[in-house]
Amino acid sequence: MARKVTDGPVRNKERTKANLIAALGKILKKDGFSGLSTTRVAEEAKVDRRLIYDYFGGLEGLVKGYLDNNDYWKINPEDIGGIVEASKADSGKALAYNVLENQFNSLINNEEMRRIITWGLSEKLPILKELDLKRENIGDQVLSEVFDKHFNPSDKNFRAMYAILMGGVYYLTLHAKMQENPFCGIDLQQPSGEEEIKKALRQFLDMVYS
Repeated sequence: MARKVTDGPVRNKERTKANLIAALGKILKKDGFSGLSTTRVAEEAKVDRRLIYDYFGGLEGLVKGYLDNNDYWKINPEDIGGIVEASKADSGKALAYNVLENQFNSLINNEEMRRIITWGLSEKLPILKELDLKRENIGDQVLSEVFDKHFNPSDKNFRAMYAILMGGVYYLTLHAKMQENPFCGIDLQQPSGEEEIKKALRQFLDMVYS
């Protein structure tokens, strides 16, 4: 029986890339974006920093690799057709809530992603702008195919309403973990507070779709 190969150039490369991405995440969680450098990441990963340039083209490429692995926005262009078809039954209502809930859960539970969001709000970085535009372009396709077709005959601007809900999720999750204070009397440090926000999101969408 042939012995299973567990090492080799390709496997070692992928293992090192994963190690570098994990090291970047640890630094983000501990020190935020100000602590990022190729030297620091290489030291954390215990590898030669030249490998960051060999495998990712530099620190910006490594950040892109991290975002591709950890971004909460999991919709890919090839998924859109299936999403549109599955959303016909309820005109996208369940999809609208699931996206908000996934965004909320990811940001409330993931310190690294909150650091990335804060980074994107405080600095103009091409890699973060590219990610934002990717989300926007895919989201626009889903909005056009699912939500615009349902809401266009009415006077409700679903896109504007949804933007407010999504922006609220961004702010509440960042505030909850950065300031650690209640917001409007709701403590998002507690599971009960998280559930109150999720309940309110469902109620908002009920009103939008009524």
